Amino acid sequence: MIQSVQRAAQILGALGSGTPRLGVTEIAERVGLAKPTVHGLLRTLEAHELVTQDPDTGKYSLGPGVLQLGNAYLDGSELRARSLRWAESLAQRAGEAVWVATLSGSRVIVLHHVFRPDDTVQILEVGAAIPWHACALGHAIVAQLPDAQRTRALAADLAPLTGRTKTTRAALARALGQVRQRGYAIEDQEAALGDAGIAAPIWYRDGVVAGAIGVVGAADRLLAPGGRDARVRAVIEAARSVSRDLGAGRGGVVLAALT
Repeated sequence: MIQSVQRAAQILGALGSGTPRLGVTEIAERVGLAKPTVHGLLRTLEAHELVTQDPDTGKYSLGPGVLQLGNAYLDGSELRARSLRWAESLAQRAGEAVWVATLSGSRVIVLHHVFRPDDTVQILEVGAAIPWHACALGHAIVAQLPDAQRTRALAADLAPLTGRTKTTRAALARALGQVRQRGYAIEDQEAALGDAGIAAPIWYRDGVVAGAIGVVGAADRLLAPGGRDARVRAVIEAARSVSRDLGAGRGGVVLAALT
């Protein structure tokens, strides 16, 4: 591993951790490096527009070069490309917003977002990162990982986002077991109070889980007894369709029965 590249990646990670702007001292403390080293790396990253410095405060934030790289990643994502029409169809069928996501470390990253088909004001969430343990998309993916990877995911820091977030290994292991049995995941106000999600895994042709597709929206609407089962079926069928477009055969697609 090349040390300078690793250190630059740590700095970019610190700037992308949720705090809009950080000073050299703050960055140095977060990544555990000396201030002169951090300053030199920041200057190099700034020259490539990966970070930018506020002229008034002297603090740094991610630069436009990161956005260009992110857009290139989205454009090259086969998962996203194969899911576009199925996500649109799912949004129309379920009457809810649809997210397609993949796992990155301890978080799921939203690759595609179809707005809920009504006239409400909505915010595009492409690029949003949500802790896997607090959302249906994350449960749908992690439940299908090989045992060793799933064990590592459960061993990580699992902080609560709301009072409903499952954070113990035992509770999450039970939830993931249910997902494997049913073929879909349900989250009820674990990431944000008032919101819920229903998601199912998407598979690659080699039987490896690629990501997940799901509906997200108000918990009282999304999980209402009168429409919940229909939304679950719609999500599962959308996940099957994307999986088949990615080359997964019937044996590689989880077929779930409603209980």
